[in-house]
Amino acid sequence: MDDVGKALQACWTAPQGAQKSTVTLRFSFKRDGSLIGPPTTAAIDFPGKDATARKSFIDAAISAVKDCTPLTFSSDLAQGIGGQVFTMQFASPDACGGDCNREASVRPN
Repeated sequence: MDDVGKALQACWTAPQGAQKSTVTLRFSFKRDGSLIGPPTTAAIDFPGKDATARKSFIDAAISAVKDCTPLTFSSDLAQGIGGQVFTMQFASPDACGGDCNREASVRPN
């Protein structure tokens, strides 16, 4: 699942102005690597009170997952992944020390 996280992270770009922010998304895959429904927000840490910037940050993470799928899974992974709920955190570069790919992981929920 680390490779899945890195693939999704490669599609992620934090919007301008997002500082020390994170959003955790919840989503599920079908066996063919496509999503079962849209990703949903499980948690958000967005300093400040700018609702428009907060929404932009969340929307960018959701778009990263949608734009990066379907993924190609090995046959073994595909057999066990269908319908499971996973979570993944997306962070602004300053929130992950500038190397967000290092921390990218998709975890069963």
